Amino acid sequence: MFEKTGIPSEEMIREKFPPIERINKGPVAVVECYKEIPCNPCETACRFSAITIGEDINNIPVLNEDNCTGCAICLSKCPGLAIMVVDGSKSDTTVQVKLPYEFLPLPASGETVKGLDREGKIIADVKVIQVQNPKSFDRTPVVTIEADRSIMYKIRNIRMEAK
Repeated sequence: MFEKTGIPSEEMIREKFPPIERINKGPVAVVECYKEIPCNPCETACRFSAITIGEDINNIPVLNEDNCTGCAICLSKCPGLAIMVVDGSKSDTTVQVKLPYEFLPLPASGETVKGLDREGKIIADVKVIQVQNPKSFDRTPVVTIEADRSIMYKIRNIRMEAK
């Protein structure tokens, strides 16, 4: 399916996520790179050596979740929007997910938006917790949402409803 649609299977997605024990400790990156391409901004941006590409710039990034602080610098630098940050430490029923969001207008904190899966289908209403857009993020705003844990492996983007 992936080769034809570009949409990873659930098994492929779960392989990219750190163990749930690490997610429950605090924010940690999820690096959803599935193809070898010449790219390394995530490794270059990470001050904690949490992402490694290696000598060959075509290598798929490897996350050392023990070094990851969930700062989201790598997320904002990824040209393929392939990184998100998941935090399961704040609740037993929800997770916070930081997503790259390059659409206007930006949502506002407290707003309810539609959570989307990797196919762009609506899967749930989610709450916007925070919107970050500092110059250091290089025009890639980061939206933090709160979502039910049951969709943690499915949620990948958001859509605002037309007003």
